[in-house]
Amino acid sequence: MRCRLQTLFQRKFKTSLLLLLLLALLVHLVMDFALPMAHRPCSRDMKASNAVGSPMPTGLKKLSLRILQDFSGSNGSLEKSSQPQRAGLHLRAGEPGIQQQHEEGNAGWTKGSKLAALFEHPLYNIPVPEVTEKDKLFIVNPMEKFSLRSSGSDEWVSSSKAETLLPTGKTAYDTYPTWLKFHIGINRYELYPRRDPLLPMLLRDLATQRIISSVQKSGGTQLKLIMTFPNYGQALFKPMKQTRDQETPIDFFYFSDFERHNAEIAAFHLDRILDFRRIPPVSGRLVNITKEIWDITTDKKLAKTFFISPAGNVCFYGECSYYCSTEHALCGKPDRLEGSMAALLPDKTLAKRRSWRSPWRRSYHKSKKAEWELNPNYCAQVRETPPYNSGHRLLDLIDMTILDFLMGNMDRHHYETFEKFGNDTFLLHLDNGRGFGTHSRDEPSILAPLQQCCSIKKSTYLRLQLLATQPYRLSDVLREALATDPLAPVLAEPHLQALDRRLGKVLVVVGHCLATAAHQEEVLVDDVGSWV
Repeated sequence: MRCRLQTLFQRKFKTSLLLLLLLALLVHLVMDFALPMAHRPCSRDMKASNAVGSPMPTGLKKLSLRILQDFSGSNGSLEKSSQPQRAGLHLRAGEPGIQQQHEEGNAGWTKGSKLAALFEHPLYNIPVPEVTEKDKLFIVNPMEKFSLRSSGSDEWVSSSKAETLLPTGKTAYDTYPTWLKFHIGINRYELYPRRDPLLPMLLRDLATQRIISSVQKSGGTQLKLIMTFPNYGQALFKPMKQTRDQETPIDFFYFSDFERHNAEIAAFHLDRILDFRRIPPVSGRLVNITKEIWDITTDKKLAKTFFISPAGNVCFYGECSYYCSTEHALCGKPDRLEGSMAALLPDKTLAKRRSWRSPWRRSYHKSKKAEWELNPNYCAQVRETPPYNSGHRLLDLIDMTILDFLMGNMDRHHYETFEKFGNDTFLLHLDNGRGFGTHSRDEPSILAPLQQCCSIKKSTYLRLQLLATQPYRLSDVLREALATDPLAPVLAEPHLQALDRRLGKVLVVVGHCLATAAHQEEVLVDDVGSWV
């Protein structure tokens, strides 16, 4: 009996084992047929993701030096910008519409957009002079690596002794982070080219790169922070102080107005639409005050100003001349705060800049007036004073005046130039936070240089005329440009409508100058030649 039971058990065990083996074989067969079909799209997705998220080849991870460690654009913030990432996808996807719009500079805009059509117009394709070695801000050997100073400074210097392992077909330049390529690309004529392939990537980095350090920027009248990224890039952060629908009170003096983060963002795009390209790239960003400022700051003075409000929000105020107090604290919701992130220019120790006092500087006094406000013939004196007595410096200043009038910025007391290029270079349009404060009223005194000198570049005038037409209406193209920012909508609609009104007033001033001038060439200074 016992032997019979044992035999029966062995038979059942063998049968069960055979069934299991057959089931395993069947599962393998199913997987062999099913997995390739499911795996192919995943591999494409991974490649697309790698193309967008990280321009760094995997081979660079083997570099033995302390060089660029993070090109990935990874974001430690609680908020990620989907729009810049989508723009990057379009840029690399090679879609026909993007290519026809010169994909490298116009990523994210549809083929039928007014903004894309504007940048295709002949007025936006007038070539700049040929850039020679002496016209470049930096002369860089493309085969040299860049490494940090041994002192621990975050400044980059050439290191010819660097021994690196580069992927096949790559040069040292390919390993530079986007911000460094931006610095290297600056020349005598422009901060960045019209169709700059770096621009979408740089804006994305500003909006998404992980922040590893936040300290207060010294100087200035209002709170600003210097934020550092893992790839040693840095940005100037201006926090939100006003909502978009708030206007500057009519009783405020221009020198006590708030600096607005959305004004910095809008000014960059407006400057580009006017084809000046003299404002460093700026992107909006939603910052986590706790994780991206308070927890990581090494600034003891800044750290002392953090507190939790009665509503449970995280707040801070820093140290500055205006609005740095508990009453004017910057508070998150509960710890999220909007702000502008502006790419920093090269350190002044590497690329010296000269600061110039504007001839039409305001008095910055509650009752006194500046000389230009009292003397209608003031421009005649300016024309006789270097550097305005030769070259295009005065015309460049009038360009800046038009930009300021369009956005209502009365706070233009100084401007800067790169010292290397002498007087024959463009003006840097920095610090635009006091623009876009009012939309219901205009400030005609901002146009004093244009009114008194009655001179303007022909190219500027023709572009202003173009932006006053329906197919390229200024408010429409700026609205479209701002729609790609992570903080969109950047401007309230009344501010966009005010742009069209102010543009009309600029053209009226130029028209009056043309009507009273003996020769049109006295007003419209030809800088386009036969290109138009």
